[in-house]
Amino acid sequence: MPHKITLTGSATGPLREYDRYVAFDMREKGSPSAPKGLKKSTFISYTVFVAKKAFNKTGLTKKSIMHEKILIQGEPTLDIPIDECPGEVGVICFQITVLPNKNDKEKNQPEEKKEPKQEAPAPSEAQKNTESTAQKEVQEPISQPVANEQKKEAEKVQPEVKETPVQEKKAASQKKELLNQPKGTQDLLNFDDIIVPEAFLNTRPNPEKTQKVIDFVKRTGRLDEPLTIEKGSKILKDGYRRYVVAKTVKMDQVPVVYEYQK
Repeated sequence: MPHKITLTGSATGPLREYDRYVAFDMREKGSPSAPKGLKKSTFISYTVFVAKKAFNKTGLTKKSIMHEKILIQGEPTLDIPIDECPGEVGVICFQITVLPNKNDKEKNQPEEKKEPKQEAPAPSEAQKNTESTAQKEVQEPISQPVANEQKKEAEKVQPEVKETPVQEKKAASQKKELLNQPKGTQDLLNFDDIIVPEAFLNTRPNPEKTQKVIDFVKRTGRLDEPLTIEKGSKILKDGYRRYVVAKTVKMDQVPVVYEYQK
């Protein structure tokens, strides 16, 4: 089975052009958690090679590639000369995608939200007279029925104040749920919200190891380790076997640890 690799981030160096392809450098950090007894992985530098035709379709330029966030899917290679591949690992790109950023989302908001609020027209003389009359009425002593009505309205507001302890109980229950999850869990994420890269979907986890995780879930009611998810994009970065197990046992929520975008 061919090797697969997925990278996300921005270019860390200038774009280099060749006859039929372009190349640029990227960096990826290791997973925030490692199996017990093993050292955590550090940054690895990559040199990505993209066909000019595929690169031109993205609309990227020499300047924008340093600022846009992109998704690379391809195969690692060690057979390219070092003068063309300064990174530790070369990547032959099969698919390149420009990911949306916060500025793009703001631009796509409805124009109605961006329009400034219209100023209220100046009050007419009739309105001014009406307002002055209303002020005089307010200054008069409040009758007993009106005082009773105000008291009832104040009592209606009180339930809103009592909702604060309820919110605190919800927050406490959420913390309790995380305590029942595997060590290192930062959040519970809806299973359907997770985006799985194609590189993972083209692989098949070891059936025996997968069955052991399924047996663990049936015995304890939870996964043995959290999935590693990229914060914001919700792209699965590590833990595809546990993702398959969660899908098999039909889990609505899964424990996750976040890997923050660079």
